Amino acid sequence: MANHKSSVKRAKQEKTRRMTNKTKTAKSRTAVKALRAAVTKGDLATAQSLLAKLAKSPAMKKQTAARKTSRLTKLVAGMNK
Repeated sequence: MANHKSSVKRAKQEKTRRMTNKTKTAKSRTAVKALRAAVTKGDLATAQSLLAKLAKSPAMKKQTAARKTSRLTKLVAGMNK
């Protein structure tokens, strides 16, 4: 347990950020899974915007979001042929 005021504050901040990132990551996983199941054009835009928002936050790296978006786009394009 933290002993100093500053370390107590830091522990609180880390807990809050960890929970926020966990929630955002869980939402993105759900959206990606739903898209893979449904594979519709409308859902693609939703999943892409969610991944773009995640890339802005510390929850996901930019390259990871780009890779996932690219793979989802390829999946949808392949299904429409």
